[in-house]
Amino acid sequence: MQRTIAVVEDEPALRQNYADVLKNQGYRVALFANRNDAVQAFNAQLPDLALLDIGLENEVDGGFELCRQLRAMSATMPIIFLTARDSDLDTISGLRLGADDYLTKDISLPNLCARIAAFFRRIDAANNPDAEDSVIKRGPLTLDLNRFSVQWRDQLLEFTLTEFWIVHSLARRPGHVKSREQLMEDARIVVDDATITSHIKRIRNKFIQIDANFDCIDTVYGMGYRWVD
Repeated sequence: MQRTIAVVEDEPALRQNYADVLKNQGYRVALFANRNDAVQAFNAQLPDLALLDIGLENEVDGGFELCRQLRAMSATMPIIFLTARDSDLDTISGLRLGADDYLTKDISLPNLCARIAAFFRRIDAANNPDAEDSVIKRGPLTLDLNRFSVQWRDQLLEFTLTEFWIVHSLARRPGHVKSREQLMEDARIVVDDATITSHIKRIRNKFIQIDANFDCIDTVYGMGYRWVD
């Protein structure tokens, strides 16, 4: 199956460069220079993955708004920011809006392609779960790989693909510490430590929004994280 990647980038040369590289990897590529054109196309058909710049033509933060709109359309479609803006505030803002990864434009193209391929491997794994792992129950937590859903105290939470796999990695073996590297491997992503930390914070906040006493994700300083019942 040929997958479609949307590239939303207002610099024509960069946009075409990304398109050429991705096409050589076997992907179908849809190109957009601004948010309005992208939203119009996405309303008709969503891509399999989206690469977004933040500044889009006359919108300084157009990519942020587009990410919010995309996440409302799909809770699980991978969204990657690819931007020249490298401040911590921008990174945190992008992840809070539901992006799965935040990359700066100095990333090598082979590294970018490797990250994209990792996201698609993760989607394939979600679509073909092992029978014994298709439903995991840990106290009030229920993870269902067949439906790709997370419930806490019978309430459904909306998790991105990355967030789901991180919770799955932790909950499969309660009490076992997972390093950031192990979480990346289990979640089939290649990100930096700060991105994993941001995802963990976002996951905790989603649980806390429906249960103020949630404390099942424990930080083991210098080592990683673990799920505690």
